[in-house]
Amino acid sequence: MNKAELIIKIQEEAEVSKKQAEAMIDTFTNTVIKQLKDDKEVTIAGFGTFLSRIRYARGGVNPQKPSERITIPEVRVAKFKTGKRLRDELKS
Repeated sequence: MNKAELIIKIQEEAEVSKKQAEAMIDTFTNTVIKQLKDDKEVTIAGFGTFLSRIRYARGGVNPQKPSERITIPEVRVAKFKTGKRLRDELKS
């Protein structure tokens, strides 16, 4: 399911206009991104938790020159931990 399909699904389920459904999705994604950038978590009970973690710098190998060692810099990454209801629904 892509964003356009999700907008249509929300429009039908929530009985709102397409514009309102798109605004809901955009607001949700922008809010999650802002919270993760501020190093905060976003928890939706039963669904899961969005969080950001730092992937520390580490050594690696240049794939174009396997004999050459490179340093992979530290980077902030998004993580998602599933909630109990989502885990249970996926198991059944």
